[in-house]
Amino acid sequence: MKNLLTAITTKTSGSALSTAVGGRIFLDQAPAKVIFPYIVWFIVTSNPEKTFTEDFENILIQFSIFSTASSAAEIADIYAALDALYDECTLTITGGDILLRMHRTNLTTVPGGSIDAPDASNSFRHWAVEYSILIEKI
Repeated sequence: MKNLLTAITTKTSGSALSTAVGGRIFLDQAPAKVIFPYIVWFIVTSNPEKTFTEDFENILIQFSIFSTASSAAEIADIYAALDALYDECTLTITGGDILLRMHRTNLTTVPGGSIDAPDASNSFRHWAVEYSILIEKI
């Protein structure tokens, strides 16, 4: 799993997605008082699948996008950059595992809320984007 997480993180480096959020892409949780916009991503599920001769892992990853912009344009642009980077992408996974497929399975626009935001806004938008990943374990 560590090698897959590294591959996902490496793919964001220098990407349009990273630029869109000022490099603020975090695994599992964002630091306190982080500046918006930002992304938090995490593993939702990881299920082993085995045949008599093959070993697979079926993983669901969620990217949560957060924005305090007054319109949805910023979060929509970040979503577009995320989808361009990861939907049906290729990943180089070290350690021998092989990515068979990574594709978007769901987008949920979560009703906004309020937060003590350091950038003077107290309302935010949250879009949750899920990707299904199938890897063959070697």
